[in-house]
Amino acid sequence: MHDRSHEEADDSRREFLVRALSLGLLAGGSGWQLEALAGVFGELPGRLPAGRSVFSLQGEVRVNGQRATRDTLIGPQDHVRTGKGASLVAVVGQDALILRGDTELQLDLGRSTRQFFRLVSGAMLTVFGQRDRELAVQTGTATIGIRGTGVYFEADPEKTYVCTCYGRVQLAAAGDPSASEEIVAQHHDAPRYVLARPQNGRRIVPAAFQWHTDLELMTLEALVGREVPFRLEGMGYKGPRREY
Repeated sequence: MHDRSHEEADDSRREFLVRALSLGLLAGGSGWQLEALAGVFGELPGRLPAGRSVFSLQGEVRVNGQRATRDTLIGPQDHVRTGKGASLVAVVGQDALILRGDTELQLDLGRSTRQFFRLVSGAMLTVFGQRDRELAVQTGTATIGIRGTGVYFEADPEKTYVCTCYGRVQLAAAGDPSASEEIVAQHHDAPRYVLARPQNGRRIVPAAFQWHTDLELMTLEALVGREVPFRLEGMGYKGPRREY
């Protein structure tokens, strides 16, 4: 059962999603599909209440080996896996994420000096909150140092795709940490591949923008009470705007 005051507070977001859909902002790629949006209209993206992690899920999603439901809590050291064709939209602390199908993620956000998201395989779109301690996303081929930003990742044994949607990251190749690059982006400015094996002597090479959408980023930021630091022309979307 939905809280009525929560739904009323999200009227502006409902209007945004309807208008975005009508203008075709969801077409192409593997972003939100119409079937997924049907669930969004039932509960619109807004800050999740305390004690709730999952905003939406489709297909087989497991947390620590157990089949996840809307009531599943995702803790700071949990293991999350999605099946083929599945998806998960969730909040962990001050961070929000979308996991695509066939994705495996190990969280290590405890009290250690460094905190990690270990993306074993698959694809993940994440917005990270500002934090005092260093956070890194690790894949088989890369370590990505995070400073409160939005980033899309795809990981397989040969390469990691990293699109810094906005904010600042530090890329380093797992096979050669001296191969590194700092990326500062305003709006998907500098996607990169981080390679397991050098290509023409380089492990970090330019890539194209792919497979994620601004609407997804807006949704994720809304789930943690924030807003993306860009605006789509003609689209009103009220909330505290991020600054870097």
